[in-house]
Amino acid sequence: MPELPEVEVCRLGITPHVINKKVLDVIVRHWQLRWPIPEQVLSLKGLELLGVERRSKYLILKFATGSLLIHLGMSGTIRVIEHTTPVIKHDHFDLMFEHGKALRLNDPRRFGAVLWLENHQDTDNILAKLGPEPLSSDFGPGYLFSKAKNRKVPVKTFIMNNDIVVGVGNIYANEALFKAGILPTAPVGKLSQKRFNILTEEIKRVLKKAIEQGGTTLKDFTQADGKPGYFAQSLDVYGRAGQPCVNCNEPLKEVRQSNRSSVYCANCQTK
Repeated sequence: MPELPEVEVCRLGITPHVINKKVLDVIVRHWQLRWPIPEQVLSLKGLELLGVERRSKYLILKFATGSLLIHLGMSGTIRVIEHTTPVIKHDHFDLMFEHGKALRLNDPRRFGAVLWLENHQDTDNILAKLGPEPLSSDFGPGYLFSKAKNRKVPVKTFIMNNDIVVGVGNIYANEALFKAGILPTAPVGKLSQKRFNILTEEIKRVLKKAIEQGGTTLKDFTQADGKPGYFAQSLDVYGRAGQPCVNCNEPLKEVRQSNRSSVYCANCQTK
């Protein structure tokens, strides 16, 4: 699934093509994605796109009358295309711009979303309930430690909780925990503030590196221009169960947590 770096790369990729451009038409081919697409999206015709932001894994397209939220779900992609680009299977939503370009959402599983915040008001608390951005100053030393008090959940589950911090998906949780030398199964209540601070820095470092390298190339993700990301070339543990650790050469182990793969080195990562 596209994670925070992939969505940020997408934001960076589409912005130069559509910012300050007027919407010529809105095309909805399938109104039912994860939630129904609201009819208010049709009111975007004739409006200028004023900004493209990101909150967690949501792209936020800013217009004078409100904000369009786009979530890519499990397998969605959004690309900048020409108006004349033929429609293919699973092309559900287009924003057509006056200069001949369009944003097109393709989502085979329909787990993505297109939502509308009238007057930018988050009345359903879609964004308000989310934790801090991991690359922001709100996610700093002492934060994870303060949130972990009296909790018994495994640390990997903890940092993947969007109420705690947004955007630390499975790939990057595996990588950050390896870099920090912490077992993914370690109970959060037993980790020291020093170790949490190290983990905080590694989360930031891993995510920044992924964004710089264009996101992680997996089955479904490509950048807005159709080019794949390259961070997969730099993964130390994710997808490498049974292979030698890049640090100590011991075989990497794998466990399932919340139905997700956790790969780790029992020699380099400790409780």
